[in-house]
Amino acid sequence: MYDILIGKVRMSSIFGMALIEINHNIMPVWQQHAKRFLDIFLSLVAIAILLPVYLLLSIGVKLSSPGPILYSHYRIGKSKKPFKIFKFRSMVVDAEKNGPALSSKNDSRITRFGRFMRKTRLDEIPQFFNVLKGDMSIVGPRPERQFFIDKIVEKAPHYVHLLSVRPGITSWGQVKYGYAENVDQMIERLKYDIIYIENRSLYIDFKIMIYTIKIIFQGKGM
Repeated sequence: MYDILIGKVRMSSIFGMALIEINHNIMPVWQQHAKRFLDIFLSLVAIAILLPVYLLLSIGVKLSSPGPILYSHYRIGKSKKPFKIFKFRSMVVDAEKNGPALSSKNDSRITRFGRFMRKTRLDEIPQFFNVLKGDMSIVGPRPERQFFIDKIVEKAPHYVHLLSVRPGITSWGQVKYGYAENVDQMIERLKYDIIYIENRSLYIDFKIMIYTIKIIFQGKGM
């Protein structure tokens, strides 16, 4: 039953009777290799196409408030391995001088240009370089900082199962729930990422990518 809940087995039925298929690799090996190939290929294509966007966003960030163009910090990836994630800076410098804090809709730390980037998710596009490095995938549960993981695990220990796959630039939780403003909302969003893990496939990845593109053009981010 525990394996069913964390997505290590599939369930179907034959003549109305439950059939449990024991399979520790929900995504077939060939799909895992194809996913990594697509991650690299699509990231290279995205970086090439988005070069003018990178330039415009860099200018926008620089003009919006003093400070660096990029913001980076460590998050936890597959197998609990920490890595440095990159984003276009959407907040004022020293926004977390009092410690890690999640952002909210009316967060005064977010710059005007930063709010635009968050609505269109454009602040995340430097993470295509994280994908090329192998720290991330295009689709996968969003990575979190150890500080928040510790708080989530206190209430939802099954969060650690998200660390069995590469984190992603976009995720089912991000598409269906959006940004979380507190730990309880992060736990609520967790159920969507668990659903992704138990059903992950190339088809699901493409579906999430399409939904993400739709959100970008509709500006339905934070």
